[in-house]
Amino acid sequence: QVQLVESGGGLVQAGDSLRLSCAASGRSFSGYNMGWFRQAPGKEREFVAGISKSGALKYYADSVKGRFTISRDNAKNTVYLQMNSLKPEDTAVYSCAADEKVVHTTTPGAWGQGTQVTVSS
Repeated sequence: QVQLVESGGGLVQAGDSLRLSCAASGRSFSGYNMGWFRQAPGKEREFVAGISKSGALKYYADSVKGRFTISRDNAKNTVYLQMNSLKPEDTAVYSCAADEKVVHTTTPGAWGQGTQVTVSS
């Protein structure tokens, strides 16, 4: 099983940018589809972005298309989420996830502990 550790969260103002990182250890990173999910207070967890094993395919929630970019570096066992033009409604705990299946089509089998992103207006 793969272990995931996120970093890069913080408190920013609306319109700012943040880059989240998720470092993986354990089984072969390149054998996993990766993704980011988020959960705001009082709301259900939702899919944000996903990326295929090679990085060739990327998927985004409509709410973040054009603002967020997911990428991965298989040599560094790391997946990133570049978040631009942040809005207060992006405030949530962001979690990294991994699965052999495309992450937004399943409940991923591996999760990180999450990192808080807070966007002030």
